[in-house]
Amino acid sequence: MSVYKITNKELWLAECALSVAILLQSVVWILNRSLTYGPHGLIVITEIILAVIIGLTAGINHTQTRQLYRTTAFLLLGLISAANIGSFFLVARLLILGGVDLSGRELLVAALAIFITNIIVFALWYWEVDSPGLSGHKWSKHDKDFQFIQQDLAKDFPRWQPGFVDYLYLSLTNAINFAPADTRPITHQAKCLMGIQALVSVFTLALIIARSVSILG
Repeated sequence: MSVYKITNKELWLAECALSVAILLQSVVWILNRSLTYGPHGLIVITEIILAVIIGLTAGINHTQTRQLYRTTAFLLLGLISAANIGSFFLVARLLILGGVDLSGRELLVAALAIFITNIIVFALWYWEVDSPGLSGHKWSKHDKDFQFIQQDLAKDFPRWQPGFVDYLYLSLTNAINFAPADTRPITHQAKCLMGIQALVSVFTLALIIARSVSILG
């Protein structure tokens, strides 16, 4: 497996995306603690600490530090993913069954926060699988998991490589269209990731639209 040195620009963009995701998860927790599992305040604090560690250790090439960096990156992505999926199931249950003293608008805000977080976290996973992303260590056994249009036009884009923004756009289009716009998944793991994201997105959007119609009505 190859080792990938993340650029300062990509690290900054990834850190911004992580900050937005953590902020959105904090919003969900602040709205109502019943919208999250477990000690969510502690989870958010842990996510902030992990994000800070990633920022501080990104440029260090010491072997033990690089291993800490990779472990921290995987742990952070896993924690954000688990927390967001957990909140999705709780919000879906409340939107369908009710039973909590929470206004429709607050539930709508929570659902939107989950939807946007879903876009960010899957962009980071796509980047991690294919590029190889935040951890700087490609764990896929394949040369590439996604086929970008620039890779089909190698003469026009010599030495082109996808960056975080490309995976963020891929995640955004998959979340809204439930299909990629110009990038194709070419491995089973890429297709599974995109399928999971599309399922979460379609149900979240359906709940958001249903609640919006109820509020407007």
